[in-house]
Amino acid sequence: MKVLGIDIGGSALKGAPVDTKTGELLAEKHRILTPERLSPADMGKAIAELAAHFDWKGPIGVGFPGVVQGNFIRTSANLHPDFVDLDAAAVFEAAAGAEVSLVNDADAAGLAEVAYGAGRDVKGAVLMLTFGTGVGSALFVDGLLYPNSEFGHLSRDGESWEKFVSGSAKDRLKLDYPEWAALVNEYLQKLEALLWPELIIAGGGISADHDKWFPHLKLRSKIVPAQFLNEAGIVGAALHAARAL
Repeated sequence: MKVLGIDIGGSALKGAPVDTKTGELLAEKHRILTPERLSPADMGKAIAELAAHFDWKGPIGVGFPGVVQGNFIRTSANLHPDFVDLDAAAVFEAAAGAEVSLVNDADAAGLAEVAYGAGRDVKGAVLMLTFGTGVGSALFVDGLLYPNSEFGHLSRDGESWEKFVSGSAKDRLKLDYPEWAALVNEYLQKLEALLWPELIIAGGGISADHDKWFPHLKLRSKIVPAQFLNEAGIVGAALHAARAL
């Protein structure tokens, strides 16, 4: 099945048609910058623009950075507050003129990695983390997803951990890789104590530079970069739609 996968982030959305049997992108991904927080209506227009770029008429899978329950978005920490408790699938479908399936963005990335990538055939608990504008997380046990596991919002000094260990936090706090990795290491050790994962998969844009920060981590669990790197969310959103629609 061919599905247009779209990954909504804090500063852009990107997408591409995906062959959901193999996880292969069928065209070069297209990116639309969103420097301001778009309203749901404007996000719908951006999704329609992205679909038009590929002249796409078929089903669309959308990964969103927040808790997703069915067609509804329940949290929107880094995007417009009007998404909260909104039937976003209906808004996006009306804008794009196509059937839309929603999924949490980190869950989407994890689905791609467990189906085709670094987490394939791994038994036990697998933790997927995406380091971007925030920190997304997805938890799998023997390949099965526990949806909406928002570990980026665990508390540190009264604030979410993602405020310290996201990719954007590294830039905002002006940290070099060893300094940032020390915070990431503390965060991951807390997750290890809570979840005892067999494998941690690191995704998001900063995963492409894993050789600059993995050596500074001291973990019990094995940690690997996402095989799909920053395209995992696109692939997983498409896969979720293929399974749901």
